[in-house]
Amino acid sequence: MQPPVFFANAATDIATQFGLDGPHFFAQVISFSIVAFLLHRFAYKPILTVLEERQQRIAESLANADKIKQELAKAQAKAQEILTQASAQGTKFIEEARQSAAKVLEQESQKAIATANDIITKARQANDAELARMKAELRREVGRLVVSTTAKVTGKILTADDQNRLADETNNQLAAN
Repeated sequence: MQPPVFFANAATDIATQFGLDGPHFFAQVISFSIVAFLLHRFAYKPILTVLEERQQRIAESLANADKIKQELAKAQAKAQEILTQASAQGTKFIEEARQSAAKVLEQESQKAIATANDIITKARQANDAELARMKAELRREVGRLVVSTTAKVTGKILTADDQNRLADETNNQLAAN
């Protein structure tokens, strides 16, 4: 079936009215095709290539950023582990220092106690020596007083032998008590 003639004539009238000319139209279609091909080949394709390269670089940058984030997380975990170990070592060193200080304190306390005991022992010895000296002096004085009193009571002058004998007897009696 053929299209009605009415439509064909109407299309020709419209084309003529708009200034459509067959040879010019085909020349313009060929020119447009050439320009479109040249634009596609020399402008659009390089731009697409640049955009594709840029998209790849952006993807690589994102991958690198993810990798850097992972490495940063690992580094932070490692740093936290190192801090934990350092804290544990610090605590250990502090505890060792406390133990050493306790040992030194105990040793110094024992030295001080020993020194105090030595001082007490020396003081006792000095006290005992002073007591013995004072007792000896007291015996001599008592002996002298006994001799002097006996001489006065008896009314006679005692000889040196009598004085020694009375002093010895007095000392023996004092020592017995």
